[in-house]
Amino acid sequence: MNLLKILKKTIIDSQFYVSLMGTLFAVFFMEEQNTFRYPTFLLIFITYFSGYLYTKYQNTRHFPVILLINAIAGIVCALLIIHNHNGIRLLKWLVIVILGLLYNSFFLDVYIRKIPLLKVFYVGLVWALVNCWLTLPEFSIPIFLISFFFITALVLPFDIRDMKVDSVKTFPTMIGVQNTKYIAYLLIFISTILAAQYLTFTYFISFFLSGIISYIFIYFSENERDDAYFSFGVETCSALPFLFLVIMKYF
Repeated sequence: MNLLKILKKTIIDSQFYVSLMGTLFAVFFMEEQNTFRYPTFLLIFITYFSGYLYTKYQNTRHFPVILLINAIAGIVCALLIIHNHNGIRLLKWLVIVILGLLYNSFFLDVYIRKIPLLKVFYVGLVWALVNCWLTLPEFSIPIFLISFFFITALVLPFDIRDMKVDSVKTFPTMIGVQNTKYIAYLLIFISTILAAQYLTFTYFISFFLSGIISYIFIYFSENERDDAYFSFGVETCSALPFLFLVIMKYF
């Protein structure tokens, strides 16, 4: 039990896990587009990690330290881009960082997380931009849509988890848990149909299998479930396309 608590504290609560899952989701599309590079992998991970740290700790006594970490992370990311990419990639990265700040920053009178129903779509938007724009020479509409619908669906179970503590209106509080699940099912379905049309066969099968597992996690999502079910189980679904791809390629 103590080991589980330590793992939760160091891996999940530290925001390391969600950052890694988001990065592996991006790697899946980089592999499909044959654009994978280790500096880009590091850039995406640092961006996610520093962003989630900022969101979690901005209203705590640790925030000055987090700001310092964010500043260092920003410098490292800028150097990675300048050394390995170009000015256009730096501009793309800055736009995505600004969108992240608009999501949840205490110094703004109104930020995205305060706007009813918008949060789930906004998270899907930012993750999709990383996959279809930051890592590619040109904006890819198919990858944007596949990523957007899939990630938006995976954010909805977290609204189910938080429905009794959220201070803004969310889908579960407005239309109920079951109807929220139906929306998530539909989004996964749309994403999978798009993947069938635009991804090559091996990548589509990996994505299809991930969709099935995601359906299962969404189905069993309930407000009473332990936080680890969402922070570990549902969060892992975003990395499943890459993990299934590795299994299909190398085993």
